[in-house]
Amino acid sequence: MNILKFGGTSVGSAQSISALMDILIKGKHAEHPIVVLSAMGGVTNTLLDMAESARKGEDYAETLKKVEDKHFEVIRALLPASAQNPVLTKLKIYLNELEDILQAVYNLKELSLQTKDLILSYGERCSTMMVSHIARQYFANALFVDGSELIKTDHNFGQAKVNTELTENLIRDFYAGNNDKLLFVTGFISSNDEGRITTLGRGGSDYTAAIWGAALGADEIEIWTDVDGMLTADPRIVKKAFSLPELSYTEAMELSYFGAKVIYPPTMIPAFLKKIPIVIKNTFNVDFPGTYIRHNVHASSLPIKGISSIDEISILNLSGSGMVGKAGFSGRLFSMLSREQVNVVLITQSSSEHSITFAVKPADALKALALINKEFELELQARKLEYPEVENGLSVLAIVGENMKRTPGISGRLFSALGRNGVNIRAIAQGSSEYNISVILSRSDLSKAVNAVHDAFYADLKKTLNVFCLGTGNIGKTLFKQLQHQMPFLAKNNDLQVKVMGVSNTRKMYLDAEGIDLNNWEDTLNEKGEQADLAEFIKKMKSMNLANCVFVDNTASHNPIRHYLDVLQSSISVVTCNKIGNSAEYDQYVAFKEAARKHGVEFYYETNVGAGLPIIRTLKDLMLSGDRINRIEAILSGTISYIFNNFKGDRLFSEVVKEAQDMGYTEPDPRDDLNGKDFMRKMLILARDAGYALEEKDVAIESMLPPACLAASSVAEFYQELENNAAHFENLKNEAAKSNKVLRYIGKLEDGKVAITLQMVDDSHPFYMLSGSDNIISFTTDRYKERPLVVKGPGAGAEVTAAGVFADIINIGKR
Repeated sequence: MNILKFGGTSVGSAQSISALMDILIKGKHAEHPIVVLSAMGGVTNTLLDMAESARKGEDYAETLKKVEDKHFEVIRALLPASAQNPVLTKLKIYLNELEDILQAVYNLKELSLQTKDLILSYGERCSTMMVSHIARQYFANALFVDGSELIKTDHNFGQAKVNTELTENLIRDFYAGNNDKLLFVTGFISSNDEGRITTLGRGGSDYTAAIWGAALGADEIEIWTDVDGMLTADPRIVKKAFSLPELSYTEAMELSYFGAKVIYPPTMIPAFLKKIPIVIKNTFNVDFPGTYIRHNVHASSLPIKGISSIDEISILNLSGSGMVGKAGFSGRLFSMLSREQVNVVLITQSSSEHSITFAVKPADALKALALINKEFELELQARKLEYPEVENGLSVLAIVGENMKRTPGISGRLFSALGRNGVNIRAIAQGSSEYNISVILSRSDLSKAVNAVHDAFYADLKKTLNVFCLGTGNIGKTLFKQLQHQMPFLAKNNDLQVKVMGVSNTRKMYLDAEGIDLNNWEDTLNEKGEQADLAEFIKKMKSMNLANCVFVDNTASHNPIRHYLDVLQSSISVVTCNKIGNSAEYDQYVAFKEAARKHGVEFYYETNVGAGLPIIRTLKDLMLSGDRINRIEAILSGTISYIFNNFKGDRLFSEVVKEAQDMGYTEPDPRDDLNGKDFMRKMLILARDAGYALEEKDVAIESMLPPACLAASSVAEFYQELENNAAHFENLKNEAAKSNKVLRYIGKLEDGKVAITLQMVDDSHPFYMLSGSDNIISFTTDRYKERPLVVKGPGAGAEVTAAGVFADIINIGKR
């Protein structure tokens, strides 16, 4: 025999009650199950609201009419007209009784806990009576049972304590006389020895099911709700949360205690004592196996079973020398709180015994503060204790699982995930059982924290990077194409999902908490985007407070640079191909690095130096491995490389420059490339990464252009000056060719000095065979002394630059 409990959503409408009937009709139970029902969805809260309205002298009639209509609509939808009147009459009697009680509250302006319990009882009585009559169409032996007559409690209204022995005897006796019937039992409600209605508190209908199951030795207790069992996290917060096939009683209790609302701790106690399995099932997805909670569970490969949370919590901290070494202090504190019905959610104490921090529900915080001030009045006046303060706006996050026991690294993984995402931990608690680690954090960080921890512990799931992109030019557009094309590969081979959450250019910006579809991002930006405002874009990005965020700067503008520090200090990683920031003042370069290090995020800028080439990464790897850099030589301008590689034969220098511009290798004004400024920035960044505190003025640049070309007032005049100075360039080309050499514009870092010069190199030089728009760099180190380490490849174009940005983003995902 099974106990089937259906929650408010399962009896919340005609459609859901029809689904409930299907479950009963198709159920494969050896004997008649016992069905325990909650009030219709939302009715309990409505009853509470009406009670409060009546107490305040406010009108409640319209709300009561809505409750009546809600029930009557179901009756008219699911019962034939000939069978409706008896049910409607009984419902009307219940509702008239309820109205009389509310009127009494209205007249007296007083609402006691006893009266509140009586008012709430009508939710379960109405729904259960109604459903039992609907069931008689399919089960002639369906019987409505007012469970309050069988579950006996003390006089603690609102949270009554069950008299287990008496209750079980009454249930057994009742069942013995009605075991041939399909029983529909009211959940949540009970009565004391005077016959006064009491309630079983939060999760009371589940508790009712467990009480009946324990009394009758049920095979299983089925809790039918609107989710697929117990999930690894709240699906409203974590989209990737998944259903757990089974949990131990201890794991389920830990999860439910810290906020998992599918089931409540008291529910499991009777089942736990009798070792009766509990299964959480979905009324609206009957074929899903759900979650089994039982005594003997199979071994699991999951490091933790789940993440739960309490949204609202307050903490009080009590500290002072008067606590140190004083036996019984904690007992005095917590006995007093217990005596005054203040529930303590979490406790942590410093090993010095100088402070105790504990968490309570916000509604109890001021009461707890007043009680402490009264209980420890003498110690506070003598300054042996500091006056405690309440801190609100906090939440609790807890990770739970039996596999945590004696498993090294669990705490480290938890705190690392939180730290990398800028989540500050206010307090930590872990019991010696090692089934639970709980942390208190700011409520505003809860969603981000739960998602970050979920990604950290469930490696089989795809880690999500939330990306916000500036710039929709060639590099930005190409990056989106690459992301779109590579998504399936990343998901399959790297367990990584990259979601673009925001896009902005100089005209429009758009952010979406669900992510932007890269198939039509341009249309979305143009149609839904608002006027671009970089400060507002960053403000909105921060307010979304997502885990694993990456800010991507695909511009060449000074404006985004001003926001890098703010972004990094908000625990958001930065990826940039914009070299302006790192090549400006050295102090700014250092500030970016320090902010990233301090806040546990990444600041990646591989494309600042070599587009898609792994130049910065290679340099870092050499230095990290203990190698010493003696000399770096490089050609780091794909534009200049292309020009000198094609300045051959009878071709004029001006023709080659124009060709490079037509192919998109140069900036709109080619002088921005040929004046060596861009090359200088790259060499300066490279020198700084090599450990030298250099400024722009410290880089010696030999111009490859005659002064007249640099002084031209327009691009057209610049080309004219190139033609006017054709003889200068021809002389350079001929002189190099005469000695079997080629022209190369080379940057060199040696002994802390950087110089960029136009050189003629022969076939013994590693740069002699350079072709196309390739960049090349050679590292001469203690290990690579005789034969330098050379990195070579394309150094210009949107494809390779976007690929470099893409690689930086993916490397953040590997953390």
